[in-house]
Amino acid sequence: MIILAIDYGAQRTGLAVCDPMGILASPVGVLQESNRKKLVAAVARAAREQRAELLLVGLPLRTDGTKGEKALACELFARELEQASGLPAQLWDERFTTVAAHQALHAAHRREKSHKSVVDAVAAVILLQSYLDRK
Repeated sequence: MIILAIDYGAQRTGLAVCDPMGILASPVGVLQESNRKKLVAAVARAAREQRAELLLVGLPLRTDGTKGEKALACELFARELEQASGLPAQLWDERFTTVAAHQALHAAHRREKSHKSVVDAVAAVILLQSYLDRK
């Protein structure tokens, strides 16, 4: 099953996809869109292009496991994606994925200035790979 993972953000949204066997997550890219309607349409289009069968939306829970304002926004975003794409959307705990993405980029000797353009895609890869590893 091909899964498209989404690291939703107000300015940038990272996308990652897995292979049909559900073994390895790979980055798709970063959408720079602050208009949610346009973003939903762009993600739905990416899902069609990638032939995704499931959308995995990162859920940024607080460190104590409770939902804050951003988590509620991600839940709404997931519902809008389901309607726009016709695909099921599943929420997945994404705590610390952005921190892990920055650490991975730093370990790969990427300049700090270049992190901004790819960190959300790397976070989506980490999100998706954690889901795949759990299954």
